[in-house]
Amino acid sequence: MAGTTPILPRKLGDSHIRLLRIFKAVVESRGFAAAEIELNISRPAISMAISELESLLQMRLCHRGRGGFSVTDEGNQVYEAMLRLFAGLETFRSQVNAINTELKGELNIGITDNLVTMPRMRITSALAALKKRGPEVLINIRMIPPNEIETGILEGRLHTGVVPDLRRLPGLNYFPLYQEVSNLFCGAGHPLFDHDNSGLSDKALGDIDAVLPAYPQAIDTKKNQMVLKASATSTDREGMAFLILTGCYVGFLPNHLAQRWVDEGKLQAIQPESRKLVTHYSAITRKGARPNPNTEAYVEELLAQQS
Repeated sequence: MAGTTPILPRKLGDSHIRLLRIFKAVVESRGFAAAEIELNISRPAISMAISELESLLQMRLCHRGRGGFSVTDEGNQVYEAMLRLFAGLETFRSQVNAINTELKGELNIGITDNLVTMPRMRITSALAALKKRGPEVLINIRMIPPNEIETGILEGRLHTGVVPDLRRLPGLNYFPLYQEVSNLFCGAGHPLFDHDNSGLSDKALGDIDAVLPAYPQAIDTKKNQMVLKASATSTDREGMAFLILTGCYVGFLPNHLAQRWVDEGKLQAIQPESRKLVTHYSAITRKGARPNPNTEAYVEELLAQQS
């Protein structure tokens, strides 16, 4: 039987793993556009990485172009093999980290509301990994506004948190975590629902009742909402959803939070390409805090979910 020539080098380096992780994000995002947001790198850079991986593997992994995006049969096989590789790496990493390491005590975390529906569940995955590493750690989660999270960490009542990047306080460490896209939505029964809104002007939109957030926002986000008519406010995103679902108001919601109601035909985005907001989220810890194995382990797991 004739032998086969190996495609991959005997030793896989960080550069190879990086290409595979980019391919993984592209497949799971179902295209380059969504992967661009997920990976926080440009579409040309993603395209170059996929082309480099295809050249390395000597096979076509996906189709992209005017016909749309799709994964080839070979690409699906590589994807499945890649998942097994990453699972093995994660198992090895967790087992090594557990050697001679005992985590115990409490971990107090502050989180901004309604992040649990993010497609990439980095917080959930990090908590699961921490539970495996330290089964005895008592995890306490508080769902509170960003300013209370920052204060809690600075005063030592919280070990870590997840907040939108509205400002950078000198006493905190920031670890980039999420990029959240929000669209302007209306609910079933609203005059704009199931209508062609492509020609809707700012002036016309300004005559429509809207719900605006009563919580802190980035300056750019505030500017983008100035066109709206403030007929109601809410102190959190769940309250925004309540009002938009009445069919009486329009308002911005994170796409991951709104998706379930979109699928049920209860919400609809208004001019999604032009009326969208992007919010960046970071994990934070206190600078100069006394070393805490639980916090270090959790942040380590949290950041590992990005790679």
